[in-house]
Amino acid sequence: MKKKLLAGIAVLLLAFLYYYIELPAINIHESGFWFFLVAVIGIIVVVYAIRKRLYGTIQLKQSKGIKAGVILMLGIIAVYAVGSLLSSPIINAKKYQNLVTPEERDFTEDIQEISFNQIPLLDKDSAVLLGNRKMGSMVDMVSQFEVSDLYSQINYQGQPYRVTPLVYANAIKWLTNQKDGIPAYIRIDMATQNTELVKLEDGIKYSESELLNRNIYRHLRFRYPTYMFDQLSFEINDDGVPYWICPVKKFNIGLFGGQTIGKVVLCNAITGETEEYKIKDCPQWVDRAYPADLLIDLYNYHGTLKNGFFNSVLGQKGCLKTTDGYNYLALEDDVWVYTGITSVSGDRSNVGFVLMNQRTMETRYYSCAGAEEYSAMESAEGQVQNLKYTAAFPLLLNISNEPTYFMALKDGAGLVKKYAMVNIQKYQNVAIGDTVSECEKAYIKLLASNGITSTDEKSTGTNEISGKIKRIGQAVMDGNSHFYLALEENDEVYDVPVVDYPEIVTYDVGDEITLEYSEDSPANVVLGIK
Repeated sequence: MKKKLLAGIAVLLLAFLYYYIELPAINIHESGFWFFLVAVIGIIVVVYAIRKRLYGTIQLKQSKGIKAGVILMLGIIAVYAVGSLLSSPIINAKKYQNLVTPEERDFTEDIQEISFNQIPLLDKDSAVLLGNRKMGSMVDMVSQFEVSDLYSQINYQGQPYRVTPLVYANAIKWLTNQKDGIPAYIRIDMATQNTELVKLEDGIKYSESELLNRNIYRHLRFRYPTYMFDQLSFEINDDGVPYWICPVKKFNIGLFGGQTIGKVVLCNAITGETEEYKIKDCPQWVDRAYPADLLIDLYNYHGTLKNGFFNSVLGQKGCLKTTDGYNYLALEDDVWVYTGITSVSGDRSNVGFVLMNQRTMETRYYSCAGAEEYSAMESAEGQVQNLKYTAAFPLLLNISNEPTYFMALKDGAGLVKKYAMVNIQKYQNVAIGDTVSECEKAYIKLLASNGITSTDEKSTGTNEISGKIKRIGQAVMDGNSHFYLALEENDEVYDVPVVDYPEIVTYDVGDEITLEYSEDSPANVVLGIK
C-alpha cells in the first residue's frame, strides 16, 4: 500500500511539473493537451513497470498493465491523427476558403491623404535601435533591465506608436527586483521618432520575463485553464496604462482546423486583473486582437483554395497569395495589416493588395496591378546604389490619389538616412528625399512630368500662410543653402531650400510673402512661394 501511494505521488508530481512548465490548455482542440495525455499515461506505464520490476522485453510484453497502457496511448495518437486529417484543408477546402470574405473597395475613397505627422517613418528594426539607445542612457536601470523585443505597433491618441516593456536582465536581477516589478516601458512615436521611457508609479508585475506564478502565460493558464491563447501583445490604453492583449483561439473546422479568434482577455500588466470580451465587443483602444501572421494565413486560404485543395497544389489555376512581407497602416483608429497580392507563380508583380483589420478581421481588397514590394524596394535602392542604402519594407500611401510605396532608406548601421516614394503601377518612377516633405515634393513633380497627375496637384498636408518677414537667416545643410524665415504674429520657423526657390534671396525683413508649406520639426518645410 505504501509503495502504491508513493508511486501515485510520483506520477502526480511529474504530471504537475509537466503541466506547470508546458502549460497546455485542458481543451480537446489543443494539440498540447493530447500530448499531455500521452505523456501522463507514459509516466504511469514507466512507474508501473518499475514498481512491478518489469525490466526484460518478454516481461513487458506479457504484462497486461503495460499492454493496456500502450494500447491507450496508441488509441489517443490515432484519434489525434484522424482528427487532424478531418480538420485539414484536404477535406475542407471550401470551409477554409470562406473563413474570410474580402470586400472589394476603392483605394482613393478608403485611404485618404494624411499629414506627415501621421506617417510611421520607422520599421521595427529602427524602433529597436532607438529603444536600445534610450535604455543605454538610463544609467540607473540599464544594469538591471533590458528592452523586450516585442515593440507592438498601436494607435495612441491618434498617432502611430510602438510600445514595448522592459524585462529583467537575468534570473538574479529578477530575484532582486521582482518585489517592485518592472518600473517602466518604452514608447516610440513612429512619425517624429521621439522615444520616451515611461516610468510607472507601480511596476509591471506580470510579464513574459517573470519566472514563477506571475509569468503572464502561467497567470493566464491558471485563471483560464481551458482557453487556448494565440500570440500575446503588449499595448497601452488611452491613459497610458500597460495591458497584455490575449487573443483566445477559436477552431471552426473539426478539432484543430479553421482557427480564428473568438474572445480577447485583457490583463492589466501591473495588477494582473483580467477582463474578458467577445471579439465583437473588444474595446476600441485595443489594436491587435488578431496577430498579423494569422490574418496572412487566413487570406492565403482564401486565395489558394478557391478551386479546391488539389488545384492549389497541382494546377494552381486562379490561385493567389500574399507577398512575403507586410506592414501596418493606421486607418479609422485601428491598425490594419497591409500586404500585396500576387500569383503563386511568383512573377514579381501584384494584382492588388489587401488591408486586414487586427481588431475585427475585416478584410478589404483593392485591385491595382503593379510592382510587388520587393521590386519597388530594389528600384528605390537603385537610385542610391552609390551609397549602398537598403530599403525597409514599404508602407502604402495615397499621394495625389496614386497608390504609392513609401519606404525608409537605411545605412549599414540601420539608421534612416533618406526616404523614397515609388509609384505602384509604374515602379520606375522613384523619388528620393532627405525628409518626407522633400521626397513627396519630388515625387509629385515626377508624376506630373510623366503625365500621371496634373501639375496643380497639392502636396499631402499642404498649408498656406501670408505675412511680413520679421526675421530671416541663412545656413548651409549638407552642402545646400537654406533660408529660415519667421513671420510677424507667428512663432513658427519656415525652411526654404535655395536650390528649389532661388527667388528667396530677393526677400528681406519687412517684405510681404506667401508660403505653401507642410508641417515638420524643427522647421516647417516650404513647398512653394507665391
